[in-house]
Amino acid sequence: MLKDTLRLIPGYDPFATAGDAWLDEGTAIAAINFFQHHLYHIEGALAGTPFLLEPWQQAVVGNLFGWKRKDAKKRTVRRYRESMLFIPRKNGKTPLAAGIGLYYLFCDPERGQQNYIAASTREQAGLLFRHCKGMVQQNSDLDNRCRIYGGTAPGGQSQSIVRENLGSFLKVISGDSDVGAHGKNLNLGIVDELHEQPNRNLIDTLRTSMASANKTQPLMIYTTTSDFDRDGSICNEIHEYACSVRDGKVNDPRFLPVIYEATEKDDWTSPDVWKRANPNIGISVSEEYLAVESEKAKTNPALQNLFKRLHLNIRTRQDELWLDMTRWRACGGDRLTLPLSLPVYGGLDLASKIDLTALAWVWREDGKVCVKVRVWCPEDRIRSMEVDHHDHRYRQWHEQGWLEATPGNVVDYDFIRAAIRRDSSQTSLQEVGYDPWNATQTAVQLQEQDGIKMIEVRQGFASLNEPSKELERLIESGELRHESNPVLDWMAENVKARCDPSGNIRPVKPEQGSRNKIDGIVAFVMALSRLMKNAEPGSVYDNRDMVTLEW
Repeated sequence: MLKDTLRLIPGYDPFATAGDAWLDEGTAIAAINFFQHHLYHIEGALAGTPFLLEPWQQAVVGNLFGWKRKDAKKRTVRRYRESMLFIPRKNGKTPLAAGIGLYYLFCDPERGQQNYIAASTREQAGLLFRHCKGMVQQNSDLDNRCRIYGGTAPGGQSQSIVRENLGSFLKVISGDSDVGAHGKNLNLGIVDELHEQPNRNLIDTLRTSMASANKTQPLMIYTTTSDFDRDGSICNEIHEYACSVRDGKVNDPRFLPVIYEATEKDDWTSPDVWKRANPNIGISVSEEYLAVESEKAKTNPALQNLFKRLHLNIRTRQDELWLDMTRWRACGGDRLTLPLSLPVYGGLDLASKIDLTALAWVWREDGKVCVKVRVWCPEDRIRSMEVDHHDHRYRQWHEQGWLEATPGNVVDYDFIRAAIRRDSSQTSLQEVGYDPWNATQTAVQLQEQDGIKMIEVRQGFASLNEPSKELERLIESGELRHESNPVLDWMAENVKARCDPSGNIRPVKPEQGSRNKIDGIVAFVMALSRLMKNAEPGSVYDNRDMVTLEW
């Protein structure tokens, strides 16, 4: 029965990966029983009732503390040294982590324990500490064996539970003020909401403090919901490692991967998917709430990424989605050919020398706005994305003809200029909008030497608000027609919308320095601005003067 429970970790078999470790069933059962015999819930409908672990929670606790092995000094120690509890919101991971911290403090035999509750801010870490404190205060046996400092004591003991007779403590630290100041000789580290860590500094401090040979069985636990796709995310780094252990790609019998998640391919509106990703659904997670939030997200793209990331643990391109990707993809189709006689307008986002450059052509045909986007990248950049970043998409897109390479290691502006000339000779090109930031010289050459009308489109709200909102409308109404271009699809999912106090919007990158690009969408919006400016019928003031009414 216990063995069946321990195998409830999704996609992971602790027995198949045990190596030279063995299961001590008595210790596993004792750890599970500690919760129901000594801990009580502190809030909600269950406040004051025993903490009865759900089967999936029993699997976490039983595996963490029930497995044993021999270390290099032939000492019997616990098998697991690290674990990720990757679980969506409201599934009870905070009280579970609090109970694990208390079991370690009160039941681990080692004296002089240095145990830490860590988070990006002291306030966040304090939320988990609140559960620890409340559970201890409801059990007189535990309360009599320690002293609790809840924030009013001197700074050194602020928010801590101390067993003074053993020289052991469980203390709150945070990434905003404590990096490098604590965790010198760690027994237990619990990092709450890992996705909120702005960098890796606090995690590296805690990890390196596990190196002491005098600490026989240190343990690091990371609890978190999913991060979004951002450079330098320590959460994404550890999640990828945990998935590699779970999937057998990495042999690490000392890492316990507890990964509850849906995938990008899953139907995020399906109750079956919700149940698979939320182990506590119907207990601490309301299925009715998920149904309501799902309906909201269907009609509001800004809420879709939040729902996917926080309730299904799907890593999204960004924290908030701007464009409805379901409707966007429904507007996709076969490759488009530039029309010979219809008016065509362009948008040119000429990037820095080592980055992507995009050109968008737009025109109206059969009641729809059509867009064809070309994207260029330095040839050497395609190679470096594979070698340096293990990103094979650029190579695949290039081989499929969606990403064009310019020779060398920087963007060849003359190469792109020649491509614009060729395209313009095959259609009725009216004008090209461009961002003057990098493109002024090329724009002057295109206009003065090649005879192409070039129009500055500055990247502020005044210039981009109307075409950005028109893009939203075209997608919503199905009046957009684009090629099912994987590069442009990627950029559409990356782009965010920034809003000013007046409700004006413009497209912006996910974050500074991100490798998730948006150049094709920006070029599209600029081209759309020129199409709209020249559309018929225009404003009444295009054909007559303003009329002034006198009272």
